[in-house]
Amino acid sequence: MAAASAETTVDAALDWPLAIYTTLKSYNVKQVCYVPDAGHSRLINLSHDDPAIQTTVLTTEEEGIALCAGAWLGGDRSVLLMQSSGVGNCINMLSLMNACRLPLLTIVTMRGEWAEFNPWQIPMGTATPAALELMGVTLLRIETPDEVAEVISAAATLAYDGDQQIAVLISQRMLGRKKWVEAK
Repeated sequence: MAAASAETTVDAALDWPLAIYTTLKSYNVKQVCYVPDAGHSRLINLSHDDPAIQTTVLTTEEEGIALCAGAWLGGDRSVLLMQSSGVGNCINMLSLMNACRLPLLTIVTMRGEWAEFNPWQIPMGTATPAALELMGVTLLRIETPDEVAEVISAAATLAYDGDQQIAVLISQRMLGRKKWVEAK
């Protein structure tokens, strides 16, 4: 299946969540599951606004692994959106996808990297790539908005056409600098 058109990709280059959404649509993704995350908020909203996409709010990220397995078995393509801090919750469930050779596409917003303000995010952010690789997940990474459509397209092809488990890591730099906001 072809990726998003060049015109859409160019228009979406400045709005990388739109570029992800457009690319997922071009791959006929019908289900999006997520634990609420500010880094994914625009993509989540785009998915909610699309009547052709079923969205599911999760209580924990590992529920998303099971949902993605069920979606595939039911004939749908799905994607799991999560933050790097949620990867640790998925380790045991990732064995389901690997052992059963079920495709998984997850898009992970990274924390604990560039300009992190919260020391609690650093350990899991640092461990995320290695934890995923230990469970047999292939990693792709997005560092700049102009590579979003190409990387998401490559990830979708690997997952859906190759029955692979793929995680796309979105650099914290793409999300922008976060700051503590103190209540007054």
